[in-house]
Amino acid sequence: MEIQFLGTGAGQPAKARNVSSLVLKLLNEIDEVWMFDCGEGTQRQILETNIRPRKVRKIFITHLHADHVLGLPGFLASRSFQASEEQTDIDIYGPIGIRSLVLSSIKQTGTRLPYRIHFHEFDGKSLGQILETDKFTVYAEKLDHTIFCVGYRIVQKDLEGTLDAQALKDAGVPFGPLFGKIKDGKDVILENGTKIIAKNYVSAPRKGKVITILGDTRKCHASVRLGLGADILVHESTYGKGDEKLARNHGHSTNMQAAQVAKDASAQRLLLNHISARFLSRDVRQLEADARTIFNNSKIVWDLEEVEI
Repeated sequence: MEIQFLGTGAGQPAKARNVSSLVLKLLNEIDEVWMFDCGEGTQRQILETNIRPRKVRKIFITHLHADHVLGLPGFLASRSFQASEEQTDIDIYGPIGIRSLVLSSIKQTGTRLPYRIHFHEFDGKSLGQILETDKFTVYAEKLDHTIFCVGYRIVQKDLEGTLDAQALKDAGVPFGPLFGKIKDGKDVILENGTKIIAKNYVSAPRKGKVITILGDTRKCHASVRLGLGADILVHESTYGKGDEKLARNHGHSTNMQAAQVAKDASAQRLLLNHISARFLSRDVRQLEADARTIFNNSKIVWDLEEVEI
């Protein structure tokens, strides 16, 4: 499981940062890629990665500001061009209005898609659990921005315990159907009368990962709730230390506020994105250093950077 950042800038493209988009790669888990926001130029950024657009099966939009959605029509059109691959439907989750935005763009540009789009729109009253599969549950909660905006909490369900194959071999269990029975928690008796107690050879279930991906927001309680105990918390850092008033006026957060959210939520790692173009490389190093005075495991990410979870 990995996160790859396609755009880490705020508001408008810059030389070093494109506008907002990231993907959660779940290839080993469910052979899918989930995209979060799709700012202008996202499809161009994908060309610099090993992401196959057809693997993107779900897109989650945080809000309808241009720097988070204007790349969506182009990406959806490009996704249909891989003629050698199987056409697969796509699900789009987001605030009310995302369906109208996408369909009007497709209609006005005469775009024909060889796959179906399934829209899942919500408002502030219809949040909470928005998706559940056999391996993941996704929650959404309203944040505090200048327009309706949400954050997402992706929870991987607990993983089955692993089978100690070497210990079974040492105990004289022949490789084959008996391994499967033991993995399912069933005790078995070998031909020589030896009883194999399944629980002695299967580890306890492993806790699934929790990934929190926030849209644009002021510091708020919802950010902390979404990030509770998260293995990864992705939080915007549009402004820096001392810019608290400016951040509040524009519906954003500073690096210090994001670090405080991570600390209050007892998150494991904080990844800071949505960086203002006014911050140069040396400024970014200072932003990160300042954030670490509150939450030590803070990191400012760059375009195309990939983080293993």
